[in-house]
Amino acid sequence: MVKVTDEMIEAYQRDGVVLVKGLWADWVDMLRAGVARNMAAPTNQMATLKPGEPGYFFDDYCNWTKIPEFGAVIRQSEVAEVAAKLMGSEGVQMFHDHVLVKEPGTRQRTPWHQDQPYYNIDGRQNISMWIPVDPVPRPATLEFVAGSHLGPWLMPRTFMDNQAQWFPEGSLQDLPDIEADRSAHRILGWDITPGDVVCFHMLTLHGAGGFEGPGRRRVFSVRFLGDDTRHAPRRWTTSPDFPGLAVTLPAGPPMDHRSFPLLAE
Repeated sequence: MVKVTDEMIEAYQRDGVVLVKGLWADWVDMLRAGVARNMAAPTNQMATLKPGEPGYFFDDYCNWTKIPEFGAVIRQSEVAEVAAKLMGSEGVQMFHDHVLVKEPGTRQRTPWHQDQPYYNIDGRQNISMWIPVDPVPRPATLEFVAGSHLGPWLMPRTFMDNQAQWFPEGSLQDLPDIEADRSAHRILGWDITPGDVVCFHMLTLHGAGGFEGPGRRRVFSVRFLGDDTRHAPRRWTTSPDFPGLAVTLPAGPPMDHRSFPLLAE
């Protein structure tokens, strides 16, 4: 088992992101098989490339109960224990999985954004794990603005046309133009070897460049919830939306629902 050090925990709490080398090294082949199965039969695929953009970006989510390889690595690896230590949480609940594949020649950036405003949850104890199953060079990797998880929440916008379709326009602070002055921010990112895992808070501001190749950039991402997470149904469709959840789980209580099983306690 990969040892989670005090330095890793401190970095996660301070910066909102930390790289854990080799965490899923033993599971890379299984994840590759799961990604191939997912791409052959997508269930919730979203179009996120603008018309006329070169390349191809595959994006699908919420398949871990349908794809046996994904379920196996989530339940059988040490990932829940690592998540608990980094979050500072006794319990760890599964939230959802996400597959993101960029084919070579895909130039469109993944815009800078926070994840949590797109979701139906409140709380500070959460974690996303970004797990490439291909080598990812530094120019194509996921980048993070260190410390941005400490606040504030920033306005979530559509990736295709930059529209505020979630929180009402003006209700949240707008995202700063990170690319206009990168030197004004402490930006973190790493060359990635398959098996490495980038662990980040759902409020940490992040984005990624295009991918010129060679090969693909196949990524399996998984998100977990900690003890203080509470259900926060929105008046709009969240991403993912978990249809019918608001009928059985009101606003405010923990995410005590069969869709979010407890993996560690």
